[in-house]
Amino acid sequence: MSVRTDHQDRTVISTGHRVTIPQPRRVGELPPVSLTTTVPKEFVHRAAVAEVLLTEWSRTDDTRFTARAQWPRGHSFFTPVRGEYHDPLIAIETIRQIGTLLAHTEFGVPLDHQFLMWDCAFTVEPEQLRIGDAPASIDLEVCFEEVRLRGRRLAGGRYRVVLRRDGRVAVTGGASFTCAAPEVYRRLRGERALGRAGQLPLTAPTAPQTVGRMSPTDVVLSPVGEPGRWQLRVDTRHPVIFDHPLDHAPGMLLVEAARQAAAATLDCQDFLPVALGAEFKRYVELDAPCTIEAVRLPGDAPAVLVTGHQFGEPAFTATVTGAPPAR
Repeated sequence: MSVRTDHQDRTVISTGHRVTIPQPRRVGELPPVSLTTTVPKEFVHRAAVAEVLLTEWSRTDDTRFTARAQWPRGHSFFTPVRGEYHDPLIAIETIRQIGTLLAHTEFGVPLDHQFLMWDCAFTVEPEQLRIGDAPASIDLEVCFEEVRLRGRRLAGGRYRVVLRRDGRVAVTGGASFTCAAPEVYRRLRGERALGRAGQLPLTAPTAPQTVGRMSPTDVVLSPVGEPGRWQLRVDTRHPVIFDHPLDHAPGMLLVEAARQAAAATLDCQDFLPVALGAEFKRYVELDAPCTIEAVRLPGDAPAVLVTGHQFGEPAFTATVTGAPPAR
């Protein structure tokens, strides 16, 4: 007795485009499930495929988009908080990635252009960040509130993102950015754009437990002998923060510095940030020290104002609010 095989086309959505693949199917079998893969790493400015969080996207109208992401249950840098929550800062990385993805794929920004984030923010619903028995599937709704053009090409924008998990809002946030062609970036950055400025020797980390970290490798603050003050610790060998060579400190390093400074200021080893707003005023260079200062804000909420200074001028500010300490 022979078994007849039918060929039926299957549509897979994995990188924002539909790809029809003919697949053999035995008579009586159920249709195969859709396959999932990450978007191309180049679209989110990552060198390691393992650091890509987004899996697909689509356009709703001229300024609105939907996308999906997956958060792993464990990550080498975005480690679980209090042993039961996804690290909220993975939301900031997801928000960053969707901005660069859409800029390249939907607004036509060439892959060789440089991006500069000017601000970012998020608020989270902690209960929606609990780690389950599988990776977290995240649905994103993205709205560009500003689209700035230079000629016909995107020069920058501001966007808002709502991240849902199982239909419930888990995170709201957004960011703004500008992008520059290679020749413009070289004029702006000079010798630094060529990586010729050098960098400071790596400084010693502060005690990991005082900043809510387990590994010294992930500590981005160095003690300076004064309460509420540190030097930014820049380890360009870090495989996540410096996923690829950069000529300046990336925004995620500064956000992490704000989180760690807030944890130390609040004396909270299991610090869970539930809101963060950061503004980046200038590039933080690799060849000069950057001083981080933190002060607790008045009020009942555990909130901390963090500032970074370099060359005697403000480089960035961030306000970080935490959940009440675990009991």
